[in-house]
Amino acid sequence: MTSAATIASESETTFEQLRSALEAVLEGKPGAVELSLICLMARGHLLIEDVPGVGKTTLARALAKAVGGELRRIQFTSDLMPSDVIGVSVFDQLRSTFTFKQGPIFANVLLADEINRASPRTQSALLEAMNEGQVSVDGQSLPLPDPFFVIATQNPEDFAGTYPLPESQLDRFMMRIHIGYPPSQVEQRLLLNPHVDRIAECPQVLEPQGLVKLQREVERVKFDPSLATYLHAIVLATRNSPAIAVGGSPRASINLSRAARARAKLRGRDYCIADDVHDLAIPLLAHRVRLTAQADGYVPTADEAESTIRDLVARVPVPL
Repeated sequence: MTSAATIASESETTFEQLRSALEAVLEGKPGAVELSLICLMARGHLLIEDVPGVGKTTLARALAKAVGGELRRIQFTSDLMPSDVIGVSVFDQLRSTFTFKQGPIFANVLLADEINRASPRTQSALLEAMNEGQVSVDGQSLPLPDPFFVIATQNPEDFAGTYPLPESQLDRFMMRIHIGYPPSQVEQRLLLNPHVDRIAECPQVLEPQGLVKLQREVERVKFDPSLATYLHAIVLATRNSPAIAVGGSPRASINLSRAARARAKLRGRDYCIADDVHDLAIPLLAHRVRLTAQADGYVPTADEAESTIRDLVARVPVPL
């Protein structure tokens, strides 16, 4: 019989292999790699907001290959329709019936590229899928593959031809992260070897069912009641702050606790500590809150929302 220690050791090895595989593709960005893995292991969905060309799509493709999942990519444009995402029923003349043709959403990893270039109607096609792992078509609910992970990229909202994601859509994303420009030495190496296909060199570390197994292990990570009190105090602070018009939702609280468990597991622990909650508060909450300034028509930057959350978290006492 396999002991608990052996299982834990195997999990740690797998996590390190995944981390190494992704960091080899996205050099110089260990923070973005770790956050994406945390989001994946916590059964969340990831929103990457940054300027074009910094590796958003590369990270998504590498992650899908590393976990052995089927990757489908949708380039979101202003004329994209919900049926282009979910699928469409086509009339079969031989059988005189309608046959459903699955859309690209039926995949293990869905890359929604430049999601904020599509209309709100098309963006909303992802809501049920991200929340419940299923889609509804012609009165029927169709399950999506397990695991199912959405990685959406978006350009900053001041770029031309973009539609801000509504609050209900943003709340479905467990995290919003930024990649940023690579370190100088990394960019110079890329210039010396511009034709190297880093995705092709990324190894497959596990199968999709192996990923599901790891996700279930994450769910068993211990979360002390004192941490639940601490986490709730942070979310409550976002609801009571005069700088924030709309604070974190109960979904935000649940997602933060799940992400904290994944971070603990990724770092070789079967229990959470306060740092797991503290360090994830910004990528988990900043995209979910609506600042008071927005009520006057002003659109705050992502940095302003993150700075507001950072100040609130700093004032919440950390449990000893």
